[in-house]
Amino acid sequence: MAKKIIIVESPVKVKTIQKYLGKTFKVVATNGHIRDLPKKEFGVDIEDHFTPSYRIDPKKKPLISSIKAVVNRAEEVILATDDDREGEAIAWHIKEVLALPEAKYQRIVFRSITKKAIDQALANPRKLDLDLINAQQARRISDRIVGYKLSPILWRVIQGRLSAGRVQSVAVRLIVEREKEIQTFHPSPRFKLTAQFNLPNNKTLKAALPNYLASYEEAHAFLTDCQSAAFTIQKIDKTLVKRSPSPPFMTSTLQQVAGQELGFTTAQTMRIAQSLYEQGYITYIRTDSLHLSPEALANAKEVITTTYGANYHQTRVYPTKSTNAQEAHEAIRPTNFQQSNINSSPQEHRLYKLIRNRALASQMSDALIDKTALSITISTRDEELKAIGEMINFPGFFAAFSQEKHPIKSPLPQLDLNTPLTLFHLEARESFTKHPPRYTEPTLVKTLEQLGIGRPSTYSGIISTIQQRDYVDKRSTAGEPQNFRLITLQDGLVAESTFQATIGGAAQKLFPTSIGVAVNELLCEKFKQIMDYQFTADIEQKLDLIAQQKLTWETMLKDFYTIFQQQLHLFEKGQAEQANLRDKYALRPLGIDPATQKPIFARLSRKRGPLVQMGTFDDEVPPRFASLRKDQLLDQIDLKQALELLSLPREVGRFEDALITAHIGKFGPYLKHQDRFFSLKDFDPYTIAPAEAIQVIQEKRKAQTPLKTFPQDPAIQILVGRYGPYIKTPHQNVRIPPTKVPQNLTWEEVQTLLQQAKKKQKRR
Repeated sequence: MAKKIIIVESPVKVKTIQKYLGKTFKVVATNGHIRDLPKKEFGVDIEDHFTPSYRIDPKKKPLISSIKAVVNRAEEVILATDDDREGEAIAWHIKEVLALPEAKYQRIVFRSITKKAIDQALANPRKLDLDLINAQQARRISDRIVGYKLSPILWRVIQGRLSAGRVQSVAVRLIVEREKEIQTFHPSPRFKLTAQFNLPNNKTLKAALPNYLASYEEAHAFLTDCQSAAFTIQKIDKTLVKRSPSPPFMTSTLQQVAGQELGFTTAQTMRIAQSLYEQGYITYIRTDSLHLSPEALANAKEVITTTYGANYHQTRVYPTKSTNAQEAHEAIRPTNFQQSNINSSPQEHRLYKLIRNRALASQMSDALIDKTALSITISTRDEELKAIGEMINFPGFFAAFSQEKHPIKSPLPQLDLNTPLTLFHLEARESFTKHPPRYTEPTLVKTLEQLGIGRPSTYSGIISTIQQRDYVDKRSTAGEPQNFRLITLQDGLVAESTFQATIGGAAQKLFPTSIGVAVNELLCEKFKQIMDYQFTADIEQKLDLIAQQKLTWETMLKDFYTIFQQQLHLFEKGQAEQANLRDKYALRPLGIDPATQKPIFARLSRKRGPLVQMGTFDDEVPPRFASLRKDQLLDQIDLKQALELLSLPREVGRFEDALITAHIGKFGPYLKHQDRFFSLKDFDPYTIAPAEAIQVIQEKRKAQTPLKTFPQDPAIQILVGRYGPYIKTPHQNVRIPPTKVPQNLTWEEVQTLLQQAKKKQKRR
């Protein structure tokens, strides 16, 4: 039996650490937190100094029992959870649950899972840091207060199963307010002027007016003036420009760049990075620091000088902007810079390459760029055209990246001062001013970080939660084609035409849902301070002060709860106001249906979410309902849109002497034909044509051709689905065991499998 037990959170860490240690040690994992505040109770005694009441996760009890058995036979227990507040709290919970005496346990921390890092940690043990633990408890308790006290208000006023969160609600506010900016934005036309000049040897020079022209008339006058103009190179500026590398990644910047360059979600980035850390490839991933250790700097220098040359290396120390970052912590970097490839999944390899290149480039010399700027005068105008070209003089840190990532402009042809230019083509192309962009996951992370809201380690969880709660919807939109005006000057003639371009498209943007808008509106109106950006950021700063032993957690919670309780009391006091709020989300009249003369309403249903309603419950015929599409918001829906939604189910046409109807159900749009259902993914149920509907039905039928049918009952078929072969009946689907050959199943064997499935269902 091993004399020393090392306890970590992750089973993957167990494998990585155990291989570095001998039989003297045994490594075990808790699989994350082993206890927390209760799920169905408040769990915090406000009157007794905000004392939390923790509960052991019932699913973890067998695991805890097995760990206890190992610990009781060991001489020493080493708590080796992550080196941050959350990890310190997990270690403390382990100590408390296992009832470890002070003399029996030690706490070690490491920022990378390598033999050297673990040996150093074992050589420098310590006791638990109560200040870090108290900071984590203060965060957990303040989150519980907001969630537990505000969520029931959302249930009463809007609908059930909603939740509020100290940080998640503020993140939703950012997205809702950005959508309001977009909806109230009025685009203005503008014209971009570009010119192309012919040069000797079949070369060309492209130039542009630096500023937009404000109107069609101004653009037209500009080109008219240029009909007889002479163009001359008036000025040539040549400069040597330095470009410096970005610092190595910390948590928030890794999430941003992985989203922009690799298309990863924040949750995906953190999951993959965690796996790389646990396998020993990179350092710890939850960090606000840009610091690199002396060992890492020496390792990077060796790789750079060997691979590129000594002149490519430059030691750099990056100041850490975050006030709570600890310089003992490092930025995210590879544990060994010499390892350019890893034996792992394609996604892990891509993220590892991104981390390694960024960290390596951060210790490389500046890239030197020869920049040439030409100023071209127009004899009939005061404005000047500009042309800029760039050429790499010395690659520097560019060498760490592929050539397509070098952010430089194309070089210009060799030209002399006062050279007259021959105009080939001049154009003014119309565009419109753009509304503020909707948030993506990376840009939302960047904004939260800039405002000091939350911590980088929590961003992926926040963004996942607001999407799971259906407050925010991430989707792409195709955009719409629009005609634009184009004015050209060529061969001395000014001509006008139009061109078509698609505008309004969006890729993986975050849109607020109707429920998200309603929740945000209620919380911002009645709990202004809790939803205030600065107030939320101040809480994060106070948590940092607790970790630094400059503030007690009870003082911080008392101040927070006093403000929160005042707002809560004011809300609960206004009973009539609460009733008005419920009415506000109950029914919003939109108008009268011309066909039936029944009233049309927009409402937020407690069970079905945002919908439109035709008629009332006082009518002899029950009212009709239709759910809103994902791209529609309840507070913006109008009568025309509501009537379109209520047009479903719609008769599309006939096929095989049976009616085809289009519907929208819980799982999206679908067609119904001969009591069978066919999902619609690429067609709009409101506009799908009969020929398109028949095509969908035929393709679905072809994909669902049975492997086998039975004369005893044609309704029972053997099909191949997403998860393999299965038996389909009118009432249930039953998977076929891999030991069975689907085509060879007899009627009796099918009946046996169906009976076994029914028995399992009854037991559940």
